[in-house]
Amino acid sequence: MTATLFIATIVANATWAQESADMDALFQRLAEPQGEGWRLAESDILREWSKSGSAAMDLLLQRGQQALDEGEAEVAIGHLTALTDHAPEFAEGFQTRAAAYATVGQYGPALADLAQTLRLEPRHFAALTQLGAMLEETGDHDRALAAYQASLKIHPHQQEAIDGVARLQRQQTGTEI
Repeated sequence: MTATLFIATIVANATWAQESADMDALFQRLAEPQGEGWRLAESDILREWSKSGSAAMDLLLQRGQQALDEGEAEVAIGHLTALTDHAPEFAEGFQTRAAAYATVGQYGPALADLAQTLRLEPRHFAALTQLGAMLEETGDHDRALAAYQASLKIHPHQQEAIDGVARLQRQQTGTEI
């Protein structure tokens, strides 16, 4: 290994370690039960997750998200498939494509993408909440509840997950209105 390559490796590892420590601190703030600091932490985490490290890949993510927002799920799937093909270590690409697949009722591919998202980023609370919603919709209430609860352990302020837990617990106790 040349000295230049060795130094580049050390710098890259130091940068990754700093980014990892920064994310750990953000997740600690996110889980705080009191105050509003979690809102900033959530925003910072989502912003970091949207960065692939490549301007071209970030553009594919943006185009996929925009198409999804405009109700063009099939177009979104195209952009996001290109993204996941070219950036297979980028969790946000898989999570966003899972949302697009779910929009068109393709739950098998959506579940596969959520599994990949969680392999790459086990703390991806949005993927866990999305998984809970999909499982609930397909009638797998026990696993949906577990997914919502796992998401809330990471991010206890998510209204969709809070509502999902409450709804499923009411069903379990027979107090559904």
